[in-house]
Amino acid sequence: MDREFLIDLFADFGPVTIRKMFSGYGISADGINFALALRAGLFFRADEQTIPDFEAEGSKPFQYATRAKTVLVNSYWELPARLFDDSEELARWARAALAAAQRAKAKKRAKGKKAAKKVAKTATPRKPVAKKRPAKKTVRQVGKATRPP
Repeated sequence: MDREFLIDLFADFGPVTIRKMFSGYGISADGINFALALRAGLFFRADEQTIPDFEAEGSKPFQYATRAKTVLVNSYWELPARLFDDSEELARWARAALAAAQRAKAKKRAKGKKAAKKVAKTATPRKPVAKKRPAKKTVRQVGKATRPP
């Protein structure tokens, strides 16, 4: 997929920003990335609300292979092929993908704020702990040391 094809594809959705990334393009609106156009196809952002729609269409999540294993990226799902011919329906799916990306961003922000609060709570100075001094050893006087025979 080239840049011009993607611009035409998202015409009914509205203006998108298309940036080169990996082996394809990242597609965003309002500064939020919601789609990936890669060699393997076009993938939309998905979450627990939208994944059932992708599953109903027989789509699969994005995956790639490393030397050691195959990595499944459950947050991006392949766009059903039938949508390439229906620009209005594609625009609806794109809006749902953008909404999923916005929810993910909001969730990430909330998680970050909670973590910052935890750090602030644990960062309060504590009373210094007194170091324990080693116990004094008592020296016992023992008679002359004798050598073994």
